[in-house]
Amino acid sequence: MKAIVDTNVLLVADKQHPDVSDECVLACTNELEKLKQRGVVVIDDEYHLLGEYLHKVDVTRGKQAGAAFLKWLLQNRANTRRVEKVHITQTAENRFDEFPADPALEDFDPSDRKFVAVANAHPEKPPIWQAADSKWLDWWPALQTHDIRVEFLPSCRDDIRRFYRQKFPEQDVPEFP
Repeated sequence: MKAIVDTNVLLVADKQHPDVSDECVLACTNELEKLKQRGVVVIDDEYHLLGEYLHKVDVTRGKQAGAAFLKWLLQNRANTRRVEKVHITQTAENRFDEFPADPALEDFDPSDRKFVAVANAHPEKPPIWQAADSKWLDWWPALQTHDIRVEFLPSCRDDIRRFYRQKFPEQDVPEFP
């Protein structure tokens, strides 16, 4: 198992995302634990992802699952059997050469572009794990045309649908991949 972990997975595991179900919290906790035990985390060599994690997750609260995962990642970032790093080329703030040039992605959240750039830069294009960010429902089809996969944690899908309806009440909820 190899994955790029969106920050919201850590935040949900730490119960830092309001209105997320207990099932989603448990799913995030379990998936992060599995990744620590037998998976590989993919990050960038300039630590754009790690920097965001550190900015949003309080590692001093190490008893929470997201913070514990981040501590583990910090301890293992040089362990190539557990953490793989790819190079991404930042051209401006939140702009990366590895982000697909695609009109369907013009409105993609700038702060999330680094996750896509990391996935696209990796030769295996590992999936990006999502727990609660409903905006990704609009983007996954365009990303998939570039062989970039988004994995919405199954136990979080009802939450994602609910958040999407709240955020975009005039739109139908898109399908999951």
